[in-house]
Amino acid sequence: MCGFVGFAHAAPEIDKVKTINDMMMAILHRGPDSGDFFTDDNVTLGFRRLSIIDLSDDAGQPMYNEDKSCVLVFNGEIYNFQELREDLLKKGHIFKCDSDSEVLIHGYEEYGVDLLPKLRGMFAFAIWDSKKETMLMARDYFGIKPLYYTQNTTDNSLIFGSEIKAFLKQPAFKKELNKAALKPYLTFQYSVLDETFFKGVYKLKPAHYMIYKKGNIEIKPYWSLDFNEEKNTLKHYMNKIKSTLQESVDYHRISDVKVGSFLSGGIDSSYITALLKPNKTFSVGFKDYEGIFNETNHAKNLSDILDIENYKRLINADDLFDMLPTIQYHMDEPQSNLSSVPLYYLAQLAREHVTVVLSGEGADEIFGGYTWYQKSPKQRKYEIVPFPVRRALHKISRRLPKNTITNFLVKGGQRVEESFIGQAKVFEEADALRVLKDDYKNGPAVHSITKGLYERVKDKDDITKMQYIDMLLWLPGDILLKADKMSMAHSLELRVPFLDKEVMALASKLPGNLRVNQIDTKYALREASKEVLPEEWANRPKVGFPVPIRDWLKEKKYYEIVKEMFESDMAKTFFVTEELVKFLDAHYEGKNNYARYIYTAYVFLVWYKKFFVEL
Repeated sequence: MCGFVGFAHAAPEIDKVKTINDMMMAILHRGPDSGDFFTDDNVTLGFRRLSIIDLSDDAGQPMYNEDKSCVLVFNGEIYNFQELREDLLKKGHIFKCDSDSEVLIHGYEEYGVDLLPKLRGMFAFAIWDSKKETMLMARDYFGIKPLYYTQNTTDNSLIFGSEIKAFLKQPAFKKELNKAALKPYLTFQYSVLDETFFKGVYKLKPAHYMIYKKGNIEIKPYWSLDFNEEKNTLKHYMNKIKSTLQESVDYHRISDVKVGSFLSGGIDSSYITALLKPNKTFSVGFKDYEGIFNETNHAKNLSDILDIENYKRLINADDLFDMLPTIQYHMDEPQSNLSSVPLYYLAQLAREHVTVVLSGEGADEIFGGYTWYQKSPKQRKYEIVPFPVRRALHKISRRLPKNTITNFLVKGGQRVEESFIGQAKVFEEADALRVLKDDYKNGPAVHSITKGLYERVKDKDDITKMQYIDMLLWLPGDILLKADKMSMAHSLELRVPFLDKEVMALASKLPGNLRVNQIDTKYALREASKEVLPEEWANRPKVGFPVPIRDWLKEKKYYEIVKEMFESDMAKTFFVTEELVKFLDAHYEGKNNYARYIYTAYVFLVWYKKFFVEL
């Protein structure tokens, strides 16, 4: 786990050595062990290393092929590197170290872009080929590792790297706010567009590669997500899940440094922990809250059963508000998923003991674990009513005052394409428009963002459609981004065994009733886990990382902190602040729960202040 930065075809007046060193220092947290750079007349590449596999200097980067015509910078891990290495050795390639990184440079020589589907791992990398004067950049299947790029520069150069904050150290970079990003963010809670909050800075999509040649960019996919059910018995899939996931965990345990695991009270991290059997597990919860806001006791109990040492930390509201500017700095873009805060502290705790952790991200998306995917008994009964009738009641109910009954009738007459945009939905679009100043109302409509994705799976069932939306938007845009940024803030490598291409290939074959049914979500996965987990853990409902923000915003201290921000001159640039304060006051007075509205707007302002006022 490392970080890289670079730029291509920069103006001659730029001091390349000073610039690349400044950029590398901006991502020092990603790789504190060592750093180096490469530069020639066309490109400059910088690398910061967190040593994981082959700790020798020979495994450092930038890394070269035999004649040094190709140079690599790479962030991530290639788990099947040993098999790929054997294949490349047979083809005559000469290796100088035992690092997984080196298979990329020789694999590129041998296969070009056809190397990408052969890889099993998490990765973002850039390879400069001086003979062809081209650069290949690629990102892993699921978007576990980040990769940003821009040509929004004064000299038309390309800047790229693992974190946007490094771009600020490149003198040609034009730092501008992307006004179109704010409106969809208020609904999605994360930066959902390909273009980031920095104008002209883009995220390379998961499972895509980019060819850069003399100022021109060509981007193509090398893998596509698909669900193709194969009918078979529950027992068959339980056996396949156990063997495939164990294989993935075995790959993900490969390391020359200490490995632990994150552990909550839920099935995902518990299953990974039971298969890994590390020496140490790590958990986080909230002071003065038991049950829903603090699962550390569950984690401790399972660790005791598995004879594993458990470490935990309890945090409070001061921890959240004090550290939020730092957290948003590390995120690069505003992101109001509250779980980023406990994850930041969890990674800090783990780094005191290990360098690598395994975690349970991805299980809900690929195996069907979210409650959104499961219809309530009332919904199932209501669907007996013909859809045209439900549609008519939907239209009538939309015009009536909101209450439990009208909300049910509205939802019951919607297609999934209308009702579901992913696991996070904060502001209703009308409320977002209500609080935004005119300059920020022109971002894309929420359903225009999901429409094209739904079109690709128009013949699939509703569960599959929702999983597809979550895997292409929510997973890379929220879940995996915070996992990477919060762990790397502490120089900790986080690995996600559920997000392995062979595990995904298996999950894509599961019939819908083995993903979600009337009994449970993640049904087949839960049944498979019972071989290594107590039934209580296998059946425990999903909790995630809930944060008691709704309670904290009713305390005068935190109410006043937020109100001061909402009433600032800076806030008035973006928001009709009187409307924001109305939501804040109504929540503080207990009239309604607007915690997510309040926090999402507040996070944006904290982020903006950090990147556009202080930096």
